[in-house]
Amino acid sequence: MSLALGLLGVSIGSTGLESVLSAGSDPTALQIVRDIRLPRTLGAWLAGALLGLGGALAQGLFRNPLADPYLLGSASGANFGVALLLVVLGASSALGPAAGGWAARLGMTGAAFIGAVLAVLLTLSLARGVQQTLRLLLAGVVVGMVLGAASALVVLWVPEIMRTMQAFMLGTTGFLGWPNVTLLAGALVLCVLASLAFARALDALTLGEASATSLGIALPRVRVVLVAALALATGTAVAQVGLVAFVGLVAPHLVRGVVKPTHGWLIALASLMGGALLLAADVVARWLMAPQELPVGVVTALLGGGYLLWLMHRRSL
Repeated sequence: MSLALGLLGVSIGSTGLESVLSAGSDPTALQIVRDIRLPRTLGAWLAGALLGLGGALAQGLFRNPLADPYLLGSASGANFGVALLLVVLGASSALGPAAGGWAARLGMTGAAFIGAVLAVLLTLSLARGVQQTLRLLLAGVVVGMVLGAASALVVLWVPEIMRTMQAFMLGTTGFLGWPNVTLLAGALVLCVLASLAFARALDALTLGEASATSLGIALPRVRVVLVAALALATGTAVAQVGLVAFVGLVAPHLVRGVVKPTHGWLIALASLMGGALLLAADVVARWLMAPQELPVGVVTALLGGGYLLWLMHRRSL
């Protein structure tokens, strides 16, 4: 499925669906496919895979099927980081060329990643580590709400940045290039390896913390590694594609709807499902109103929200 979606991704241009095979005879079209469509397609899949993996980790770590990758405040932190950067860029003439220079070099991606990491660190500080799952969850909710409010205040303070913020807040894959693909792929490899190494600990954790401890699982070490993997996966994905909703929440649910895997398989399959979901949403966002594009976050919210509503209706029957 991902391969078919990938072929569709590299075949959709400004005029809609175009055969990628026709690009071979046109050097300009071939360059567009190689330098724009292909990295965008691969980047969308990799970002979705990171969000799907983050969803599987969050639901296993917090033992809650409604947990999503943004629970530690990373999304709100990334949003706040971008808002502050845009304010600095807008005020660079008043602050001098040095401030404008470092802010421009940092870029929205760097600001989003730094904001996401700092938000997670703030959550860990408020939770006093990772020993208590409930305290960690509550701290993440508080940090997310506070930073979300702070971002709103920044936008009210400097309304000129609202238009630029929209692309990040609604999610977009339009700025993905080969450097972004390399970064996403590296983060995915690290997160998958770390998660699979502790997959059996997550299986034991489903029986309860006391049972997991009695089985010899070192829960503090497990939580540290898994929270780090969750933060890296979410922070990297959000920094590259913005605030994309529902992918991390829905991907593990779709996998569990087909099979009942252990966490080792769930992590792998949720990553594949997340990649397919975000890539499918990106294809729809580019094709539906070509040459205009819908924000990919809007498409994922509609698809993910529709799926959850259908799931709720089916279970109420």
